[in-house]
Amino acid sequence: MNPILRIFPLGFPWETQDPFLFCVYHLDHYPKGTSEMGPDPELLKGRALGNDFITKDGWRMYHGQTIPGFPAHPHRGFETITIVNKGFCDHSDSLGAAGRFGQGDVQWMTAGRGVQHSEMFPLLNENKENTLELFQIWLNLPQKDKFTEPHFKMLWHEDIPIIKTKNARIQLIAGTYNNQKAVPPAPNSWAAEEENLVSIWTLKIKANTEFEIPSTESLVNRSLYFYEGSEINIDGNTINAQNGVDLDSTFSTHLKIGSKNASFLLLQGVPIGEPVAQQGPFVMNSQDELQKAFEEYRMTQFGGWPWRYHDNVHEKEKGRFALYPNGNLVEK
Repeated sequence: MNPILRIFPLGFPWETQDPFLFCVYHLDHYPKGTSEMGPDPELLKGRALGNDFITKDGWRMYHGQTIPGFPAHPHRGFETITIVNKGFCDHSDSLGAAGRFGQGDVQWMTAGRGVQHSEMFPLLNENKENTLELFQIWLNLPQKDKFTEPHFKMLWHEDIPIIKTKNARIQLIAGTYNNQKAVPPAPNSWAAEEENLVSIWTLKIKANTEFEIPSTESLVNRSLYFYEGSEINIDGNTINAQNGVDLDSTFSTHLKIGSKNASFLLLQGVPIGEPVAQQGPFVMNSQDELQKAFEEYRMTQFGGWPWRYHDNVHEKEKGRFALYPNGNLVEK
């Protein structure tokens, strides 16, 4: 009757199960920004700019040279789901789409047959620190949808269901909880078909309380990532923070929270069950398909890069917004 299948440490990135490919958690306590939306240049000295993944002074530049983030890079064959709880992300892509999102917003991007995009983290505050907290999740596409048209969708935090109980707060990004449904995901997503039981939740549960994750009628892959808190107990098993748990979803999971408030990410879904051939930013079903993807990218650049800079950021005074490939502009 114990729902625990496996306990594992949270590394960088976090381990995932089919239909998920990748999950990473970023928490960076960036300093005050300059008028150019980056750290003071003096603070960049001694960093491996262009490949700065070692936490120094509480933050990283990643592949950014002057502004932290990930300049233009390609994807094919899967979807990215980016949850920005603190700070902001500036998106630009080869479709001409762009956006600035944060404060609980979620971007759902289907790479499909191929897209380039950049994800930069502008330091908008000049008078205080610019803390960034985000998850990026890669959700696979089945073979029949690998070459679907790329799609860019924003799930604004005002529209995402937030379910509050006496002890817990559930941010419902995908799936259902107590008969409440999430905002529909991107079309052609594995998550768009309800029978695939894809769930993406963030959970915050108060210290010294209890919470139950309901069971499913049939077994699906379910992973619970315990990334902040002290300890929890599941059916007599004490689990410390910075650990993940693979769970048998046919059993409900009863969580007893320890002496500190606890934060979790839950990923769940019916596995796609197809061969996965992955190299860097491309995910296909065979090595031959991977080689063809690289050849096509070299020839076409997936439509090229329409922006002036590969590390494109938007005007500093710009608020949250989404510019879609068809020219529609939504400002929040």
